[in-house]
Amino acid sequence: MTTKILAVVDAPGNFGRFILLPGQRHDSVGVEPVLEGIEFSALLADKAFDSNAIRALVAEREAVAVIPSKADRSAPIPHDTEMYKWRHLVENFFCKIKEFRRIATRYDRSATNFMAAVHIVATVAYWL
Repeated sequence: MTTKILAVVDAPGNFGRFILLPGQRHDSVGVEPVLEGIEFSALLADKAFDSNAIRALVAEREAVAVIPSKADRSAPIPHDTEMYKWRHLVENFFCKIKEFRRIATRYDRSATNFMAAVHIVATVAYWL
């Protein structure tokens, strides 16, 4: 059983919201639900999230999409490379929660229990 954790992280690198996706689903499927009800001025994401639908969603919310273009895009869309460097905060967050073996190896069978463990670990990581 594989699971993807999609997270929204704020500027200091603290978690905001999580959703779980099946491991075989593309990450972009979870963008709309995870951003629902969250105010933001910029969305920093990696190349996996480079789609016209996500860029339109961000533009509707009057925010800036800081997403590098995928190699297969015919006309690359420029992005702010200095702002993109802040994305390391997301990677740092995932490194923190994966220090807990229960999260890294997905001990829990049910999504509910796994999500509870993710929330507990994220709370502990916040205080470390």
